[in-house]
Amino acid sequence: MTRGDDDPFGRVSEADLAERFEAADYVADDRTVTTVDLALRLERPLLVEGPPGSGKTELGKVLAEAFDTELIRLQCYEGLTAENALYEWNYTKQLLAVQADEGSVAGGTADSAAASAVDESPPGAADRHGSVFDEEYLLERPLLRALRTEGGTPPVLLIDEIDRADEEFEAFLLELLSDFQVSIPELGTVTAERPPVVILTSNRTRGLSDALKRRCLYLNVEPPSFETEYEIVRRKVPELDAAVAAEVCAVVARLREEAFLKRPGVAETLDWARAVAHLRHDDGDKPLSGEEIERTIGCLLKEVEDVERVDADLLETLRAAAAEAGPLGPTAE
Repeated sequence: MTRGDDDPFGRVSEADLAERFEAADYVADDRTVTTVDLALRLERPLLVEGPPGSGKTELGKVLAEAFDTELIRLQCYEGLTAENALYEWNYTKQLLAVQADEGSVAGGTADSAAASAVDESPPGAADRHGSVFDEEYLLERPLLRALRTEGGTPPVLLIDEIDRADEEFEAFLLELLSDFQVSIPELGTVTAERPPVVILTSNRTRGLSDALKRRCLYLNVEPPSFETEYEIVRRKVPELDAAVAAEVCAVVARLREEAFLKRPGVAETLDWARAVAHLRHDDGDKPLSGEEIERTIGCLLKEVEDVERVDADLLETLRAAAAEAGPLGPTAE
């Protein structure tokens, strides 16, 4: 199955996609561009795995921005249920409808009695309004909203950190990921008129099922090279001096060589670059000092054990790494 020519995602070429990423200041390598292009053309969900802070969520945001379409985000968490992600019934509105048909609106009803009224009412209750289990009482959640979007460019459905959800929820997603449809007992099957672009992200906190992986194309995102990260910093933090941006990237690259509990990702690099730019005023091109690195280390390391490992020797090593970096990369080569 592929997208038709009337679908903006179906008309895009690899070159066009690369240009859209470029316009959105998203630095994507050839493998990323090709994989995303195939996911768009083949109407396949894209599973993006990688360490926290490597830009997985940003990919979904950039796609929505690049195609000027809606981003619908479902943040996964332990205990997430199908009802939380798909739909809920507007119980308050249902109660009012039931009470109106029983002639009890004016006097009000105790909460327990009202709740019992909905629980015990058959699907045909509320005669003047029809069933209380129809469209009028339906509250869309992200998954249903993504399937029922009509006309124009399909939305981008970002299912973020799927590895945080339970295996039961992962199994529930299989119908949506394979056929872009879901079943609602009271309403029947809902099928997307135009399938959304589905991006799933995972930090690999647990393994995902083979059934889910089979339904997706796969993209593994690793921490970027020095040159790529330098380009990202220059685009996202243009106020930072070019030479200092290179020093920032060199320090982060050196930190990633340490056996920390949580190594800094691109998100932390950008946080630190913005912090350094903010703290510098008239001396924006001054080389990074060990003291400056120590004072701002909380932008990069988020575990107390990791912060405590940054002693005088490591600070000197980081300062030396910064000193070896030039505006376009390490000068040692």
